[in-house]
Amino acid sequence: MKEKILDKSAEMFITLGFKSVTMDDIALSLGISKKTIYQHFKNKGDLVDSAVFHLSESICEGIDYICEVSNNPIEELFHIKKFVSDYLKDEKSSPHFQLKKYYPGTYNRLLRKQFEMMQDCVTENIKKGIKCGMFRKEVGIDFVSRIYFSGMIGIKDEDIFPPDIFSQSDLKSKYLEYHIRAIATEKGIEVLKEFINENKD
Repeated sequence: MKEKILDKSAEMFITLGFKSVTMDDIALSLGISKKTIYQHFKNKGDLVDSAVFHLSESICEGIDYICEVSNNPIEELFHIKKFVSDYLKDEKSSPHFQLKKYYPGTYNRLLRKQFEMMQDCVTENIKKGIKCGMFRKEVGIDFVSRIYFSGMIGIKDEDIFPPDIFSQSDLKSKYLEYHIRAIATEKGIEVLKEFINENKD
């Protein structure tokens, strides 16, 4: 039952927002009593924290799988972007903003976990790109992996990128292209152009 509560809660928080969803809403959607939820979680804050890291773990597993089966570092980045966007419903409810505002402790812990995970992922991606000649050998891997993370967090800032002007999906695609062009060789640029042309809507 705990797993079901986590799955449903995470889905509702992402779709409707962390602030909007109540314990009553979750209980009703699962057809259980609120008391059942409290048998597993102390309060809403505890449930939010558990659901966020449950979701994060699932996303990390998916990303690890994509990295394992991918031979093309440029396509890998776009596949990860699509996987995360689909998983988070393209973040239409601004979960990042709501989590930061209403559950700052959970947000800060998640940010540290995301940094560690993304730095490992991007570091391996860059090494893979250098090995196959798509990324430049002189790229400062540690610097680029940190800049990449900083940028991915930055494009979620709704004051800088208002959601009525910029969609998260479009922002991520533009940022990915920006990142790849900054570190790619001529071969990498051609692979990028080819991938973008083949995947136009």
